[in-house]
Amino acid sequence: MQIELLPSRPMDIVYILDIIGVFVFATSGVLTAIDNKFDLVGSAVIGFITALGGGTLRDIMIGQTPVGWMYDVNYLWTILAALILSYLFRKRIVKLRRSLFVFDTIGIGLFTILGLQRTLATGLDPAIALIMGMVSAVFGGVLRDVLTNEIPLIFRREIYATACLAGGLVFLLLTKFYDHELLAMAISMGTVFIIRYMAVRYNWSLNLRARN
Repeated sequence: MQIELLPSRPMDIVYILDIIGVFVFATSGVLTAIDNKFDLVGSAVIGFITALGGGTLRDIMIGQTPVGWMYDVNYLWTILAALILSYLFRKRIVKLRRSLFVFDTIGIGLFTILGLQRTLATGLDPAIALIMGMVSAVFGGVLRDVLTNEIPLIFRREIYATACLAGGLVFLLLTKFYDHELLAMAISMGTVFIIRYMAVRYNWSLNLRARN
């Protein structure tokens, strides 16, 4: 769910957004764990898996080890901060779920593109990179839901993984014809955000009912 970071990496906007995304995903995991009456250690594990599970799975699948978050301890500090703040200010955070939804949507868009870029850098086919981008974005949430005995969001009616795939495809097309990677990233993240927002607002789904 994150890019490979070395200790000397500068604090640029992508890195800041990555950290924010990890914080929001970790918070989501911790709140879910609290709702399911997990203890402190259990909540920390769920928060960690939600925030970094997708990126860890992606890196293992493409043979990139040690996995990306191991190069930067700031990810662990971010998850610890999310854990502490979730316990201290749970009621206030719950009231901000709309804001968390915005950051969560930005996060899955960012992680989709970062995962896609990391996979392309290994020389794998763009189609594989597109799938790995989606894995980066959504499989932390899948692992969270499985461990907390809920149906994963991507298996429900709500459009989620499809938005990631659409954003990743836009990124691949833009970078193929134009040499403006940051602009392509912004447009692709915007695509994920718009699809996800519209799907939730207007109850879009890909649900197909079987006919007798």
